[in-house]
Amino acid sequence: MNVIHPARIRQTIKLVRALFFISLLVLTLLSIAAGIILLAAKLQGPPSLNVPQSTILYASDESKMGETHYGEKRYWTSLEKISPYAVKATLAIEDRHYFEHHGFDFKRIAGAALADLKAMAKIQGASTITQQYARNLYLSHDKTWTRKLTEAFYTVRLEVNYSKEQILEGYLNTIYYGHGAYGIEAAAKTYFGKSAGDLTLAEASMLAGIPKGPSQYSPLLNAEKAKERQKLILKAMVHAKAIKPDQAAAAEKIPLAFTGPKEEESVETDAPYFYDEALKESARLLGVEQAALSTRGLKIYTTLDPVLQKKAERQAEKVIDPDSGIQTGMMAMDPDTGEVKALVGGRDYEKSPFNRVTQALRQPGSTIKPLLYYAAIKDGFTPSTMMVSKPTVFEYDSGKSSYKPSNYNDYYANGPITMAQAIALSDNIYAVKTHLFIGPDKLAHTARSAGLTSKMPEIPSLALGTAPARLEEIVNAYGILANGGKQIRPVYVLKIEDSAGNIVYKKEKTKAKQLFDEQAAFVTTELMTGMFDPKLNSYASVTGGKIAKQLTRSYAGKSGSTETDSWMVGYSPELVTGVWTGYDRDKTIDQVEEKGYAKAIWAGFMEDALKGKPLKEFKPPEGVTGAYINPENGKLAGPGCPVKRFVYFISGTEPTDLCIGPADPEPNDHEKKTDKKKESFWKKLKFWE
Repeated sequence: MNVIHPARIRQTIKLVRALFFISLLVLTLLSIAAGIILLAAKLQGPPSLNVPQSTILYASDESKMGETHYGEKRYWTSLEKISPYAVKATLAIEDRHYFEHHGFDFKRIAGAALADLKAMAKIQGASTITQQYARNLYLSHDKTWTRKLTEAFYTVRLEVNYSKEQILEGYLNTIYYGHGAYGIEAAAKTYFGKSAGDLTLAEASMLAGIPKGPSQYSPLLNAEKAKERQKLILKAMVHAKAIKPDQAAAAEKIPLAFTGPKEEESVETDAPYFYDEALKESARLLGVEQAALSTRGLKIYTTLDPVLQKKAERQAEKVIDPDSGIQTGMMAMDPDTGEVKALVGGRDYEKSPFNRVTQALRQPGSTIKPLLYYAAIKDGFTPSTMMVSKPTVFEYDSGKSSYKPSNYNDYYANGPITMAQAIALSDNIYAVKTHLFIGPDKLAHTARSAGLTSKMPEIPSLALGTAPARLEEIVNAYGILANGGKQIRPVYVLKIEDSAGNIVYKKEKTKAKQLFDEQAAFVTTELMTGMFDPKLNSYASVTGGKIAKQLTRSYAGKSGSTETDSWMVGYSPELVTGVWTGYDRDKTIDQVEEKGYAKAIWAGFMEDALKGKPLKEFKPPEGVTGAYINPENGKLAGPGCPVKRFVYFISGTEPTDLCIGPADPEPNDHEKKTDKKKESFWKKLKFWE
């Protein structure tokens, strides 16, 4: 019988005690280290979960009009809106014990470590969903121990600062599914053309297998491997008791129809010129660089009316000869709100993204005249005010300079005409005389207050639109006249939401400032209806005579032309539209057909846009009075008056003389009743001759 020596027993006891204390020390140190790591993770706070996401723009009917993603389609979808099958399939194959651990699955880690030791290399992973999410957010995918340690710390930070549901939601929104699709929503749209919330068990189990190797398991690249992995995932779901065996068997047999990824650029939209402007406005509203919008996951709700947009594009294509090199710009806007409903910045965005509506500075020609006549009405002119239309040389700058404008085709009345006729016939002599009579500063001030931004030299030619302007500015100015003088500006964006659905901008409904005199604005609008009325024909025909026959409702408008530009801008009570046509490089418009493009596009669009809608008239405000006058002499129309037209005046300025038959018009009150200063001024201008 062997007897253990007491000394040996004591030695064994000491060894056990030493091992115990060493183990205790190690555990203590590990606990301290773990505590320090947890404390550091908590002190550093929650790591940012921001990832690049596609920004989507919506039309006014909330239909999707385009998105920006720079090749990476990303959409953030809340966990509640993701198909339960997609969630269960992902958990079953990626991390079955996800809700049981705190970021690390030590059983899987041990198994993976043994496999690595046997192979003497890093060959097997045991990453949890939290670890993978940390890697996707912050790290590279290199299989090194340094990266693993960093990943572990980020994993702790995520687990300490976020709930399991938040982490799972983030993971499902960031993993890569191939073909540029990041996140389950982008994957569902890319492969099946539907939202992640609508995925079936068969579809979800197919998608869940792709992230392991998108190039290997994409059903669009390798249908056989993708199908095998789908079977594996369905078995895993059964094993995890997420589904029943009969559900798995049925899902495995369902044939799947794949839509496939679309060949998309960073921007794909039916209204690219409008799209660009909406992004510019969004950047301005949020105070960020435009490039920063593209991957912030914003939802931008715009003012675009997709029906009107298609009608605008169709009208331009219908009118312009496809072989012509001429360009066009077109903009339609709500005059009450400033909301832009349609915008065509050119004939082909791919060939030229330059926007002729918002970027091109062109001479507006006679389209500036309504602003001039508004200023004149404010200064005491009326639709009956008469001045002589004949070839005239205007001297200015103390006689150092002179200006000799001409009418279209050198047609003149060679006698007095009324303002009503002058705007309808687009008489240039009358316009310049009006401009100089009220003072050259009045038109410049009116135009600037209406939103025109270019420099406006106070010279005679300003009355004929020689100072350049953008079509957007002219349309906005006409919108102010249309709405009774209230201040507006072009609006492209109504609301912006961030990736979490929070509203970061919303256009507020506020009472508009009264910018123009309401009565003078209305009288100007009524004067602008004259371009379509043959009753105002005189030494020439009204400028809208050729398109008047196709118009079925009340419109106010004004055309304009220079050697290189053709304009038509006008409005109904509910819609203001402007059209410009011309060549980009100052080539003159010589063909007769091309000179009529702007009017034809405008008339066709307005009729198409308002088709089927109730007929609306321009409603006179208080403070104006309507009367029948003879438009040739401006007098009240009596029983024997040869021509009668109903015209509005600011109350108290309507004529009192009666027209009882054909007679020569009397001298204009403005030419008779000038003060000494203005009388000498007009003599210098040879007004009387």
